[in-house]
Amino acid sequence: QVQLVESGGGLVQAGDSLRLSCVVSGEVSGRNFNSYAMAWFRQAPGKEREFVGGISYSSNTTYYADSVKGRFTISRDNAKSTVYLQMSTLKPEDTAIYYCAAETFFGVVRLSESHYTDWGQGTQVTVLS
Repeated sequence: QVQLVESGGGLVQAGDSLRLSCVVSGEVSGRNFNSYAMAWFRQAPGKEREFVGGISYSSNTTYYADSVKGRFTISRDNAKSTVYLQMSTLKPEDTAIYYCAAETFFGVVRLSESHYTDWGQGTQVTVLS
């Protein structure tokens, strides 16, 4: 079983920065964090959950939603089993609950949440104008 625990959310002003962290523990079918692709999704009030960014198991490939490209950076530290989302130049429209998710089968970033087998509990990010 895989557990994911996010942290780092908070209340900030527009233009500020935040870094979210997600610590992953546990294994599935002999595979651990080093084999998983990881992603961040977010869900704003009244909206569907959307893909924000993802990183392959090897860190060779990253993907971002157009709305965050150039402002957000996803990275991972396999030694710490942790994935990060560095968010800069935050906007009020970035306000949402942010979730990290693990793709434990292929280690490949997918844009659809249906491919992610394990999720964290979420961390709230609120950006004031």
